[in-house]
Amino acid sequence: MFRPVRMVRLRAVLLDRDENAVLRSLGRLGAMHLSRTPAGPDTAPLSPPDHGAEIARIEDLLRRVQALRATLGADSTSAGEREPQDRELDEMEAQLAQWETRAQAWEKQRLRSEAQRASIAAVLGDVSPFQGMGLPFEQLGQSLFLHFATGLLPSERLSKLQDKLGDNVVLLPLPDQEGDQVRVVAVTSRKGRYALETALDQVGFQHQAPREPSEPSELIAAESLARREALGKEIADLRASLGAFGREIGPALDEMETSLGMEREILLARRQFPHTEVTVLISGWVPASEAAAVEAHIQELTRGCCVVEREGPDSLSDEEIPVLLRHPRLLRPFAMLVTGYGLPRYQELEPTLFVAISYVLMFGMMFGDVGHGAVLMVGGLVAILKGRNEKTRDVGVLLLFAAAAAAVFGVVYGSYFGIEHMKHYALWRDPLEGDPISLMVTAVGIGVVLISIGLVLNMINLFRRGDIVGGLLDKAGVAGAVLYWGVLVLLLKYATLREAGLAGLTVLLVVGLPFLLLTLKEPVRYALALRSGRTPEDGSWLMAGMESLIEAFEAVIGYMANTISFVRLAAYAMSHAAILAATFILAAEVKTIAYTGEALSIAVMIAGNAVAIFLEGVIVAVQALRLEYYEFFGKFFSGAGRAYQPFRFSSGDRGQS
Repeated sequence: MFRPVRMVRLRAVLLDRDENAVLRSLGRLGAMHLSRTPAGPDTAPLSPPDHGAEIARIEDLLRRVQALRATLGADSTSAGEREPQDRELDEMEAQLAQWETRAQAWEKQRLRSEAQRASIAAVLGDVSPFQGMGLPFEQLGQSLFLHFATGLLPSERLSKLQDKLGDNVVLLPLPDQEGDQVRVVAVTSRKGRYALETALDQVGFQHQAPREPSEPSELIAAESLARREALGKEIADLRASLGAFGREIGPALDEMETSLGMEREILLARRQFPHTEVTVLISGWVPASEAAAVEAHIQELTRGCCVVEREGPDSLSDEEIPVLLRHPRLLRPFAMLVTGYGLPRYQELEPTLFVAISYVLMFGMMFGDVGHGAVLMVGGLVAILKGRNEKTRDVGVLLLFAAAAAAVFGVVYGSYFGIEHMKHYALWRDPLEGDPISLMVTAVGIGVVLISIGLVLNMINLFRRGDIVGGLLDKAGVAGAVLYWGVLVLLLKYATLREAGLAGLTVLLVVGLPFLLLTLKEPVRYALALRSGRTPEDGSWLMAGMESLIEAFEAVIGYMANTISFVRLAAYAMSHAAILAATFILAAEVKTIAYTGEALSIAVMIAGNAVAIFLEGVIVAVQALRLEYYEFFGKFFSGAGRAYQPFRFSSGDRGQS
């Protein structure tokens, strides 16, 4: 509970031919945190391959798959349900190109039809006001800044003309034909008339004046409506074809996307492993309890053609070892508070249990009210029972514990939604009306206990890492702890010690001597570095001494500030009570208002309690977390641990080191 999960490092030397199969299986297993291994005489002579070109090619194919999905309107629905086949990139790229060609033909026609439909709509808007007015063709074109061309065209050249014209031209074939020629009307803007006339000349278009003066507006409107309706049906059919094609290839598209994603992850993983001409060295971390199973799995995949070594973490630095935290169900929500600050290093003690107890205690002390705690408990239960994911349910558990503590302190304070009458049943007294000094002393006492726990944890961490000098002389080591506790004893017992004539000796032993030891830390390290032949980090004895002296003064000031900071527990408890007291004073005032006084009084009480619950609740939650991070964690917790990220084929988790 107080340590991260024990890890071991596996190193597997296997044939190059088995590398893909082993990585593919490890990716499905999701139990090994891969680590980069440099090439060298103790590993393998050849550096890890780059695979940059292959990765870029796969990522391009994945972008094309996503683009094809968007064109077809096909969401991923079956990814992961079918085991993807091991296929070559060339084969997948050829298949994707076939699908793209087929889909793009429909999509191109759909876009073209939609552009034509929009152009027809624009022409209808321009022409419709002039229907039935019998305007001459030329006058209509001039007044609307449009250019019209009517005439005859060989039927077989109609499609060729359609291909030549842009989206800003409306081409309307008319129902009456003369032999093998079709009569058409082409409409474009005055600006585009030269391009239109050039295209018409190229296909043998014969200009012909309209038969009736009113023909352009009347005929164009009728034909445009018919053409727009036909285009609408065509667009609907094209969309239906695209949708049907998307449903047809959807499973295969999902499988291709999964295969490409897996291949990309495998290539990214291979960039971490050195190799020889025929072998490769795969290295990674696994929980000690799973090491035997992973080793057996690799042996089975390679049919015994491999060598697997296990290496314990004791000979390695904390920075190399990934950290995995596993907690009981009830502690897991509080682990979120810890990881919000950072992860412990592998050899550091893991403080989740202490955080769970202290956070709940501090929240309850600052937010003590039975009614408010009950409201938050309901919220926590809703999150637990209705939460759609694990994180939401964990937040519900955290809220439930904090709310229960608030209710317990509410009984101690006699606070039930701030109702004055209920204060008579308090186990102790109301924070605002009772003895504020006692409440502040209690708050500081909680701070002393929490800071002391942090000091003890830091001493254990330092000694476990073999840092004897730090464990003895650090400001959060033995010397710093003795200084802190000694000052507290002097503050509490100075009068008694003075009467016994021990005040001077006590000051010397519990303040002077620890302070002197703090100033010796860096000089001692400097001397040990010189003795071992290493270059000291500090440039000189003077620099080492000055650094330790400054750190000693910082320790004295820091411990004083850290301890006083816990007074906020009492301050926020009184603030919570003050909001409720002010609420009921205001409710009593508005109650005297004629007719509406009673209703307004109830509204004020509800509003005041709502503000206390939600606004104060957020503030108190943040303040309790601040005390954890700055006053408690600052004594022992580095937050510099490296997260255990097993190599697995899943979104957002590539298993990279």
